[in-house]
Amino acid sequence: MDSSNPESSKIVLRLDRLMVERQISLNELAEKVGITNANLSKIKNNHITAMRFSTLAALCEILDCEVGDLIEYVK
Repeated sequence: MDSSNPESSKIVLRLDRLMVERQISLNELAEKVGITNANLSKIKNNHITAMRFSTLAALCEILDCEVGDLIEYVK
């Protein structure tokens, strides 16, 4: 990846790792966050281009983590 090209950098979601660490299923987390399983699956698999702050806050609350635990900037 060319770090001099900003388009080669990306934001990566680490939701899958946190779900394993917290031993929470997709169905359980989706219900607690208040979003569909399909939408949570898209988040989990990094198939999104945007996320509502309210969803991000709910994920942090339920998973007892910080935003930086969920989101990583990769050069």
